[in-house]
Amino acid sequence: MHCTPATTPRSLVGWIVLALASLQAAYADTVSVAVAANFTAPMQKIAKAFETDTGHKAELSFGATGKFYAQITHGAPFQILLSADDTTPARLEKEGKAVASARFTYAIGTLVLWSAQPGYVDAQGAVLKTGDFKHLALANPKLAPYGLAAMQTMDKLGVTARLQPRFVQGENIAQTHQFVATGNAQLGFVALSQVMADGKITSGSAWQVPADLHEPIRQDAALLESGRGNAAATALMQYLKGDKAKAIIRSHGYSF
Repeated sequence: MHCTPATTPRSLVGWIVLALASLQAAYADTVSVAVAANFTAPMQKIAKAFETDTGHKAELSFGATGKFYAQITHGAPFQILLSADDTTPARLEKEGKAVASARFTYAIGTLVLWSAQPGYVDAQGAVLKTGDFKHLALANPKLAPYGLAAMQTMDKLGVTARLQPRFVQGENIAQTHQFVATGNAQLGFVALSQVMADGKITSGSAWQVPADLHEPIRQDAALLESGRGNAAATALMQYLKGDKAKAIIRSHGYSF
């Protein structure tokens, strides 16, 4: 007597895929992430890949690291901080608001002097001393590490006092980039990641500021106490260390 199987191989595979998807959905979680504004473009790509690969969802908020610190200390429900520096996560650890030993450097940022106008910024940054511009944009150095790096650069070059009357200060690096992109400032100090994609400057002209002109922009990830035990938070911290995330990060001009 010949028996026909109740489930064919093809339908069995389909059932298994559906079961795994349902299982993944059942264990999927959501993590709230405070992201430094300079890391907007790569993190948007990473979040999509993270959700596809793990089923977990990352809800992203972008802004200045200094403002995020103030919000976190006042109880904002973030579970991960992707900072634009390494001092803020360390401070949160000392204050008992971040999980000790979970912190790591997810990227090292690069500062650039950028103009939306092609050919305006030369390859040596001499335009800072010779250019006839009205406005120079930079992020608030008290809130944004890239703004602090810009101030350190100008101090090293000895041009701060002369250029200070021309400063247009953004609350964060995203607003600073917007000032330059719209022409409200002829040039400004922004993150390389904001003007680079796939290893190339996407528009305008730029001078990549030598690393010895400012303190290293080490960007650390912190698992906040509110994220302890959250499966998505734990998974995202690990995902950021993986090859797929690192490839995205490198393509936007960061190093490790």
